[in-house]
Amino acid sequence: MKKTIKKAIVLGMVALSGNVMAQNADSLSAQFTDKKAPVTYMHPLLNLAATSLSQEQGAIGGDKKSVMSLQAGLAFQGGISSHFSVVSELYYLVKGGQLGTYNPLTAENGTLRLHSVEAPVLARVHFGKFHVNAGPSVAYNLGGKVKADDKSSKVSFDDSDGLKRFEAGVQVGGGYTFRIKQKQYALDIRYVHGLTNIVHADNLYNRNLNISVYYIQPWKKNPLAK
Repeated sequence: MKKTIKKAIVLGMVALSGNVMAQNADSLSAQFTDKKAPVTYMHPLLNLAATSLSQEQGAIGGDKKSVMSLQAGLAFQGGISSHFSVVSELYYLVKGGQLGTYNPLTAENGTLRLHSVEAPVLARVHFGKFHVNAGPSVAYNLGGKVKADDKSSKVSFDDSDGLKRFEAGVQVGGGYTFRIKQKQYALDIRYVHGLTNIVHADNLYNRNLNISVYYIQPWKKNPLAK
C-alpha cells in the first residue's frame, strides 16, 4: 500500500513538472516567434548637441574642437515589421565649432555658428530593448555668424566666397528603451557626419554628436504594421 502511494506521488510530481516545462517551452517559443512590430509614436526633441567642424587633408588651419548647441524639433517612429521601424525627424539645430588659424573664413582663431533646419530619415533595427539606426540627412542653413578677435559678423552665402545653404550627411547610432514607474523612455545616441562641403572657396564639413532622452507614448493603433 505504501509503495503504491509513493508511486502515485512520484508519478504526480513527474506529470506536474512535465506540464510546467511544457508551459515554459510554449512561453519561450512565443517570445521567439512574436511577429508584433515595434510601437509607433511621435515625440518632441529638445536636447543639447556637441557640434564641430572638420577640414579634409590639404586644407590649412583645421580645428575639431566642439561646442555645445541646441536641438529642438519633432521625431516620429513608425513600426513596420518585426524588429524593424522607420524614423523621420525635423529639427532646428545650431551647428558649427571652433576654427583654427588660417581657416577658410577668418585669418585667425574664431567660432562659427550656423542656424540650420535638418531632416534625417533612418532605418531602425530593434533587438529587444536595444536598437541601432542609420540613414541619410539633409539640412538647410538659414544663417549664421563668425566670431573672431571679439568681433561678430554675419556669414555670407555668396556663390563665390561664402557658405553653402544646402548640405547632406549620414547619421548612425543606437539606443536603449527602459521603464521608470511604468512609463517608457528611450536613450538615443547619434553621430552625424557631414558629407558635403559647406564653403565655396575651400572645404569645411559639419560633425555632430546628439544624445537624446525622451518619453514614449505609443499610439493605440499602428497603421504601418504589416
